Amino acid sequence: MPAPLTRLTPLRHLAGLARPRVPAPGAGAVALLAGVASTAATVVYLWFLSPHALSADEAHYWDWSRNLDWSYYSKGPLVAWLIRASCEVFGPLSVAATGDLTAAVRLPAAACHAALLGAWYVLAARAFRSPALGLAAVLAAAALPLVRAGAVVMTIDPPFLVCWAWALVCVARAIETGRTRWWAAAATLCGVGVLAKYTMALLPVAVAAFLLAHRRGEFRRPGFWLLAAGTALGWVPVLAWNAGHDWVTFRHVFGQVGVRKENAGSGVPGFLIGQLGMLFAFWMVAFATAGWRFRPVRGADPAVALLWWASVPVWLFFGAASIVKSGQPNWPAPAYVGGIVLAVAWTREQLAARPRLTSACLGASTLLAVGAIAVQHFPGPVRPAIAAVSGPPSATEPYPVRRLDLTARLTGWRELASEIDAVRARVRTETGAEPVLAGTHWTLPGQLGFYCAGHPRAHAVGVANRSDRYSQYDVWHPNPAADAQEFLGRTFVIVGDIGADVAAAFEWVEPPMQVVVAPDGVPVAGWAVWVCHGFRGFARVSPPGTGSLY
Repeated sequence: MPAPLTRLTPLRHLAGLARPRVPAPGAGAVALLAGVASTAATVVYLWFLSPHALSADEAHYWDWSRNLDWSYYSKGPLVAWLIRASCEVFGPLSVAATGDLTAAVRLPAAACHAALLGAWYVLAARAFRSPALGLAAVLAAAALPLVRAGAVVMTIDPPFLVCWAWALVCVARAIETGRTRWWAAAATLCGVGVLAKYTMALLPVAVAAFLLAHRRGEFRRPGFWLLAAGTALGWVPVLAWNAGHDWVTFRHVFGQVGVRKENAGSGVPGFLIGQLGMLFAFWMVAFATAGWRFRPVRGADPAVALLWWASVPVWLFFGAASIVKSGQPNWPAPAYVGGIVLAVAWTREQLAARPRLTSACLGASTLLAVGAIAVQHFPGPVRPAIAAVSGPPSATEPYPVRRLDLTARLTGWRELASEIDAVRARVRTETGAEPVLAGTHWTLPGQLGFYCAGHPRAHAVGVANRSDRYSQYDVWHPNPAADAQEFLGRTFVIVGDIGADVAAAFEWVEPPMQVVVAPDGVPVAGWAVWVCHGFRGFARVSPPGTGSLY
């Protein structure tokens, strides 16, 4: 048997330890069992136990899935295609078991979770020639709240990370075997991954950097160029759709990454704090230290070096980007696909060299992470305690619990929809016509369309209010901002603060109704609901040259 890794193991000896072989069945069987158990528990949770309504992003993507297309305003089409397929197949069961389509919308996330755990096992077991390390990678990843969130919330990240992880597996196999078919498989996955998230384009760049450093001869073979071509092919639907829609995706992306004076340089501390928090300190330290420990020096094993190039430089890219633009904490997520494997390998070394300290730190981090996962899944019992820490509501901060309880954003949508349905029924009785449903922010129409009776089409009017950016709702027609003639004289039910510009578009506006959701006496969310009569049309809003409205 190969000797265990220790902190004194010279890097040149890793080549002998890391040469892939067919994993022994013991740890592999346990890893498979752990993956199946995790996925089964996820499915049971989604169908029978979850207290959470859809997030704003999920509802938005569900709205996309009702209008299938080759691409959309801010993202590619894959998330909408997956949600639509799941709702077509499992929608009736979801409605029968839970009362709505929430479980069906999220089922693809559970499937992606299983596939991602499988990729982590293969990457770790092959790169370090250790099925036990593969099992450890699966267990470590499954115990991270970030990974668990991706198992129960269906956004663009679950399918994107699956494509990234398995494309990395295929590239590793291509390097190992020299077979073009593995490059072709990686190319297909990269092309599909682009349709989920444009960040997929970073993987071929990382592979190119790896080849330049370790395998320059590969550039004289077709493999890498096949990978690049497959990735480029994934852009074709996105580009074709944008060509017919004023290139709004690129205006949106440039608006997101555009440098603003107030944000310049402010994102680095937040980026680092966010990463420490997401990985519960220990795994962030392990990742950073493993990045140095397994740096690809002369004689480094190619499989380990590939993981390094697909993780550390990718993470540094997002860290550097935070200098000019604050981003979301999940943006560096692809870096942790290979990074978790390196971090687990480093942790194994530390357990041999410093067992007490490492075990204590690892145990404390794991306990905190598992506790966070429990709260993530069932926040109700601890929400009063969180509210006590958050402080009492005030005029400026009516829902302080939302600062600490992120799941509060998944609460209250069913209650809001019930109140709005009552308002819609009243307006229908009084006017003899169905009111137009709208929200003052682009995140609202999806929730309204999903949870209100009959799944009505809802619109976004925030651009007219000069309080929101453009969105997919400004691309679809007819919409009240661009096609006022289609809505003249209609009564609107609008959720959110309408402002003077929106109010001026109507003949008269009823006093607002305030809907507040407070489970167990803790206010977690609230909305103003306006009934606006006699639509006259909005003043047209011209997008500024900076593209900030995109």
